[in-house]
Amino acid sequence: MGESVELTVGGRTVRVTNPGKVYFPERGFTKLDLARYYLAVGEGALRALRDRPTTLERYPDGVDGESFFQKRAPKNLPEWIPTGRISFPSGRHADEICPTETAAVVWAANLGSLTFHPWPVRRGDTEHPDELRIDLDPQPGTDYEDAVRAAGELRQVLDELGLRGWPKTSGGRGLHVFVPIAPEWTFTQVRRSAIAIARELERRAPERVTTKWWKEERGEKIFVDYNQTARDRTIASAYSVRPAPRPRSPRRCAGRRSPTPGRATSTWPPCRCATASWAMCTRTWTSTPSAWRPRWSWPRETSGNTAWATSRIRRSIRR
Repeated sequence: MGESVELTVGGRTVRVTNPGKVYFPERGFTKLDLARYYLAVGEGALRALRDRPTTLERYPDGVDGESFFQKRAPKNLPEWIPTGRISFPSGRHADEICPTETAAVVWAANLGSLTFHPWPVRRGDTEHPDELRIDLDPQPGTDYEDAVRAAGELRQVLDELGLRGWPKTSGGRGLHVFVPIAPEWTFTQVRRSAIAIARELERRAPERVTTKWWKEERGEKIFVDYNQTARDRTIASAYSVRPAPRPRSPRRCAGRRSPTPGRATSTWPPCRCATASWAMCTRTWTSTPSAWRPRWSWPRETSGNTAWATSRIRRSIRR
């Protein structure tokens, strides 16, 4: 598998061991390819991960081997990578890594971390989310185009509430929408806000959208998964590699431009890809490295709030 390779990342030296180990047999991509990918998209990846307790989805023997989610920081964690303590509903806690520089992302990639799952909180305050997250999940009989249509309707709801959402593809067939909020509310309050938004969206488009929890009750609709705001739920970050040999998000969408892999966006439909399979990411990266230069800015200041949650929930329940 070759001798270790040292990469210079923002003034730090990160060692990649066994650089020739194949992680994606179908395409021949190696651990070194993975590390170089995260080095190339480091600025964008870090905007989604900075200061956030992050769970690592690791594939130490490649996508055909066993995988696991590492919630606790590895024992060999460098002293320059900070951690944040998060609490689970069970009452247990864990100290997770909180990337503050691209070198931390590349270091984690050397452990076989394909996908990064950040919490919706910052390490300075892990009890109050600064993001409200909504997952638009296509059910059997629906597709990405239906999710895009639902996202457009969701945008109208958010606009009326004075909130701004940032959509990205899920890495599958759906869309994720991240809404920056002031970190002043608990996980429970934020989840109630997400429920209120989901029910309002369902009220406006009952023939296309559902909040039914049981799969057999959803029908051929887009499921608005509000439970992504629960305390112990995380979503794959923007620019994260997914353990799929080929792209899972559609290349075209009813006359719209094809989603561009590796980007989040401040615009709404057509929605550009922010999480993609390794095949899509690497093909673009190896041919045109400049395509992976981040072209978007994650909002530094939170906007809007969730003070309207209680009244909105009551209205949606009455309806």
